[in-house]
Amino acid sequence: MTSSNAKLIAQRREIIDLLKRELIQRLNLPYRPEDLHEDVSLLGAGLGLDSLDALEIVLLVENAFKVRIPDNDISVLRSINTIVDFILKKRAEGVS
Repeated sequence: MTSSNAKLIAQRREIIDLLKRELIQRLNLPYRPEDLHEDVSLLGAGLGLDSLDALEIVLLVENAFKVRIPDNDISVLRSINTIVDFILKKRAEGVS
């Protein structure tokens, strides 16, 4: 494994851990971080979050990670992994 891959994996793990902790705290979810799988659907049938929860997630991402989620791009909120992918992509582009 190259050092750049190791760095990317560590960065991804750090974002996932922070995102899980913040989701649990801000949305008052009855889970521990290790209980949340990165691919579970956040909205609807997965965790059962609603549109107000989605707004809170957008605010969380924008405040904690300094990246803006476009108003018309709800697909970013599909899962923890899709949010992390979005954050990493925006950071790589240097876009906030």
